[in-house]
Amino acid sequence: MALDVSKGKSYMVVYKNEYCIEEREIVHTPEQFDKLLPFLKNNQVEVVFEATGVYSKCWEHFFTKNNFSYSCLNPLEAKLQIATMRQRKSDKNDAHQLAQTHLTNKRSKTFCHSNNYNELRMYSKLYDEVHSNLLVQRNYLHSELQLVFPGLEKIYSSNMTYFVLNIMDKYTHPDTVQKTSPTKIKNYILKQTGKKLSEKQAKEKALWLKFIAKEAYSVVEEDSFMVKEVKYRLKTIRSLKQQKDRISNELIHFAETCTEFKYIESIPGIGPLTAALLIAELGDIRRFDTHKQMNAYVGIDLRTYQSGTIQHKDKIQKRGNSRARMILFFTIQNMIKKQKNIRNHFIDYYYKLKKPPYVKKHKVAMIACMNKLLKTIHYLISNNEYYDYTKSPRG
Repeated sequence: MALDVSKGKSYMVVYKNEYCIEEREIVHTPEQFDKLLPFLKNNQVEVVFEATGVYSKCWEHFFTKNNFSYSCLNPLEAKLQIATMRQRKSDKNDAHQLAQTHLTNKRSKTFCHSNNYNELRMYSKLYDEVHSNLLVQRNYLHSELQLVFPGLEKIYSSNMTYFVLNIMDKYTHPDTVQKTSPTKIKNYILKQTGKKLSEKQAKEKALWLKFIAKEAYSVVEEDSFMVKEVKYRLKTIRSLKQQKDRISNELIHFAETCTEFKYIESIPGIGPLTAALLIAELGDIRRFDTHKQMNAYVGIDLRTYQSGTIQHKDKIQKRGNSRARMILFFTIQNMIKKQKNIRNHFIDYYYKLKKPPYVKKHKVAMIACMNKLLKTIHYLISNNEYYDYTKSPRG
């Protein structure tokens, strides 16, 4: 049985011994799905359809709920398998071609994750959405500060804490700072910080704020709309940070129920949030027979092109889970940045590749370390072991 899935409906064809015995349109309603259920239970049917984003999720849910196996094809894979010299694109033709090519193609059954992994994936997606929105708002804030209070952006670097947000919200315009005494600013700073900040440190920060206010050239007045816009931006960033913190805690709490969480977190340089995000994106890692299958899933397996005398340089495929690939890349990057505080064989391997006789470029060495990290994760989870640097290979 082949399905061509579209918005709200699908075209179904059923083949037996290379002959079509039934074809019709199915509307995505509970009644239509219930009518199809007896046919599937009474016959040994192999189901195949192409993934079409959110529209094919109803079929995945229907088959998983009723314990039927199915083959959900990647759109590129489906296109290559049903490609012909003459193109006749329609829902009906696509469904027939999927069914006709099913016997000539070895289509593996789609692995169905448990609800835990599906929930984690949704948490990860929401976390990514909030994080992306936060970056957008920070970029807007940076541009607006160049007009309202140039130089104030130096109060934060990569991490914009609630303390920094409160200071910026209180002293949004240089004239506000100029009208306030250093003592009042110092006292406000001491009230806002949750850390043990000495009077001397608070006074230094207050004097620094007075200094940049004196040097700043604002193009708007203290009561202008642009100042209100900056305050609104700060309020939005604070709200997004609170959402991000809440989602992070829920994501970690949910991931801790997975047995592989403790093994991934045991790797030096991988914290609870990174471990949770990796599990959310990689899913059930035990479904991969080898780490090379994980490489292909992430999209860091090599693409080779050679024809006659033409030999292109090998590159990674970049087909797969781009989100997982990004998490792995930044994980290795953070390990290298914090190498003074952590010890693992990924950092050793990175610097080995950077030295003669290899002398690899930064990105090439990073991809190699990502490959080694996936290999290590696969080994630890397959053997139920914690990371041990003394047992790990030194490159």
